[in-house]
Amino acid sequence: MAKKKSFPLRIDPELYEIIERWAQEEFRSVNAHIEFLLRDAARREGRLKKDKKKTDE
Repeated sequence: MAKKKSFPLRIDPELYEIIERWAQEEFRSVNAHIEFLLRDAARREGRLKKDKKKTDE
C-alpha cells in the first residue's frame, strides 16, 4: 500500500459532527469516510485516472 499524505484539516464543527455520525453509520473512521467522500467526488467528476477499489468502500 502506498504511503498516505497527512495534512491538517480545518473543518466547521457542525459539519464534522455530521461526517462523524455518517462515518459511524457506514462503519468507517472519520478519516476513512472523508477520503471515501473525496474519492467518490473525484471519480464522479472524471478526475481519477483509474478507479482503485478499496476494502473499506
